[in-house]
Amino acid sequence: MKKTIFLTLVAAIFNQTCFCARLTNPNDTQQRNTVDVLFKNFSKEKNVTHVKIGGLIMTFVRAFTDTKGVAGVEVFSFEDCDGKVKEKLNAAIKNLKDSTYETLISTTQDGENTKILVKVKGDFINEIVVIAGGDEPAFVRIKGKIKPDDIQDVVKNNK
Repeated sequence: MKKTIFLTLVAAIFNQTCFCARLTNPNDTQQRNTVDVLFKNFSKEKNVTHVKIGGLIMTFVRAFTDTKGVAGVEVFSFEDCDGKVKEKLNAAIKNLKDSTYETLISTTQDGENTKILVKVKGDFINEIVVIAGGDEPAFVRIKGKIKPDDIQDVVKNNK
């Protein structure tokens, strides 16, 4: 699954034409299937592994490496959750609709739904969200002020 997520992210990077601004309705009341609600609801499940890197730790990291505009990273792993939680999560991922994000990739392979979403403001990516379903579901949220070219450089240097 990790290889699939990486390959999907690489494909998204090369498809730069998807980085376009999207106008959203601020009065949109459909809040049930948003990324934030998904993260909030499933982060409370039993046996969820949650790692958040931001603030002081990111300041420390910047002293030793170029963070390419990344201000924070948050990872949720549902690998140790029971089957009912994974089923509920997979259904929620399949029905996810959030008009505040651009969908770069939405794919289903071997029963695993993977979505890569971005929030773009001007020439920068403010947030990248990778949501993977299947037997080892996971969420990854990367926040910052990231140039699309920096992502391409990171992918190219880590092949």
